[in-house]
Amino acid sequence: MTDESRVAVVTGAGSGIGRAAATALLADGYRVVLAGRREELLRAVAAGSERALPVRTDVTDPDSVRALFQATTDTFGRVDLLVNNAGAGLAGTVGDLSVQDWNAIVAVNLTGSFLCAREAFRIMRDQDPQGGRIINNGSISAYVPRPASVAYTATKHAISGLTKSISLDGRPYQIACGQIDIGNAATDMGSRMAAGVPQANGQIVAEPVFDVEHVGSAVRYMADLPLGVNVQFITVMATAMPYIGRG
Repeated sequence: MTDESRVAVVTGAGSGIGRAAATALLADGYRVVLAGRREELLRAVAAGSERALPVRTDVTDPDSVRALFQATTDTFGRVDLLVNNAGAGLAGTVGDLSVQDWNAIVAVNLTGSFLCAREAFRIMRDQDPQGGRIINNGSISAYVPRPASVAYTATKHAISGLTKSISLDGRPYQIACGQIDIGNAATDMGSRMAAGVPQANGQIVAEPVFDVEHVGSAVRYMADLPLGVNVQFITVMATAMPYIGRG
């Protein structure tokens, strides 16, 4: 199957990592469904492309997610790739985080990823030719937390479990699932690292960031592999960010 006939769904596609992934896939010739909450941003990413379909979506709402994938199959006929990217950021320490904030972050980062994966999986399982690929956006926080990030970190650890479970469940149906873990891409969420962020020792330290286009390139690499080959986990990070070793 050529890139021109393959169909990708990218959540959180209006900005940051999602926008970079969607732009890279469109440049590769994919037909790309752009999902997100802000339709004006989705339309800006589509930029008049006949291969881009903006669909306003709330990934925490099962009906909205179902409508997203229905619009995808109605327009393009199938789903070959899901980039499960929509997410919410850091919120607070375990002693200070409200239940409302906890539930809101879990709803977007974890439940939203499950809902999108479930709909994509069903379509990939039942379509002809069968199969597809799901790429979950994890985080370096899936391995090492930052201070005051209990909900974000917990959900990103859970994404790793979701990735592994989908990988197993997808084997009989030629559905591959991998995870991309990103450290300090220069997005609206990540660029604050360059201004200085709290470290585990209590210091505030400026951290290096990198061009988010490199994330798009990594997603494109994962997506372009044949379904018999999978990148299970990949880490893309600023080389000198405090992650490897003790800072």
